[in-house]
Amino acid sequence: MANAALPASPSRDPAWARRVFWASVAVVLLAPMLVATEFEPWVLVEPHNLKVTLRFLDSFIVPKVEPEFLGMVVREAWRTVAIATAGVTLALALAIPLTLASTAALSVSALSGRMHALPFLLRQAVRGLLIVLRSVPELVWALVFVRVVGLGPTAGVLAIALTYSGMLGKVYGEILESGETHATTALLRNGSGRLQAFLYGLLPTNAPELTSYTVYRWECAIRSSAVLGFVGAGGLGQQMDVSMKMFAGAEVSTMLLAFMLLVWLADLVSSTLREALG
Repeated sequence: MANAALPASPSRDPAWARRVFWASVAVVLLAPMLVATEFEPWVLVEPHNLKVTLRFLDSFIVPKVEPEFLGMVVREAWRTVAIATAGVTLALALAIPLTLASTAALSVSALSGRMHALPFLLRQAVRGLLIVLRSVPELVWALVFVRVVGLGPTAGVLAIALTYSGMLGKVYGEILESGETHATTALLRNGSGRLQAFLYGLLPTNAPELTSYTVYRWECAIRSSAVLGFVGAGGLGQQMDVSMKMFAGAEVSTMLLAFMLLVWLADLVSSTLREALG
């Protein structure tokens, strides 16, 4: 009689050694980073800190709804939208000519097959400028302009304008150069100017994508304008910073709700416009 088959032993995961190895590597790399950042979450439950936190949260639960305060919140929320819109508008005024100067598809000298040295160097210089503009965060620009022009929305508008002009110029250039360029090349070969080639060649085929990205950046600018207020650049963020320093939890709660509503409305408008553009 044949021996009964023994029950199969549980199969071991063939990748367990590799998983343990990479988990150990992650721990080894993460540990010095936590030390460098002085990550000490237990300070949150120290008696003094816990007392302050609970007192703030107790006042945070019930928002402040006094008519005069709500009127101020509405005004500052509108100012936040105005800062974002004005900043993006100025960014467009900077980004569009920089995009036209940096887009190789609009180069007349490149029609022969290779771009001439001077136009090539000019385009590289413009692209370098775009890198500089977008490399400096809008928060840093805001700190600079607060020192130059003082506290208020002007610093926020200028900060958004500079950083977003670099972002818009870079992405606009990538969109234009990755799209269909046959019509543009044909116009340039038949004596058309660069502006005409852009308006009648590149723009019609890329307008929906360009507009969609612009609307998305406007939505991001609304979020940024609230953050810039914490360094004195005006808007809802500046009022929130004042309330937080005074541990006025009810005021902070109301302004957070207002900002959440503002972001939701901006997202709704942005989504609606993008859908309309196809």
